[in-house]
Amino acid sequence: MLIKLSFTSETPIYQQIRDQVIVAMAKGELLPGEDLPTVRKLAKDLGINPMTVNKAYGELKDKGFILIDRRHGAKVQSREILRKRNTEHLHYALEIILSEAMLKGMKKKELIKMIERMYQ
Repeated sequence: MLIKLSFTSETPIYQQIRDQVIVAMAKGELLPGEDLPTVRKLAKDLGINPMTVNKAYGELKDKGFILIDRRHGAKVQSREILRKRNTEHLHYALEIILSEAMLKGMKKKELIKMIERMYQ
């Protein structure tokens, strides 16, 4: 898994890590049951504070994307379990995104095209 950070972005570093893990899972670059790097290793590789990686992993765990076991580290959650756990969260997140798009003047067709491109 390759994580690229932008230190000039307005998006916090922990959120960039979290988001890139989710995208890698969706693209099949991270498979269910696959080990993630340890907090210390990823922090060292990225040149950041381990607490930043810990925060990203904590959010991924809280949202059900990964499992964390002190003895075995962090692993990617199975898609079946994700589907069951995250339907409510996804509905809420989509409602916010759709509301923002509507308020900013985006047309339904534009949004659907964008979603179709990203879904592929």
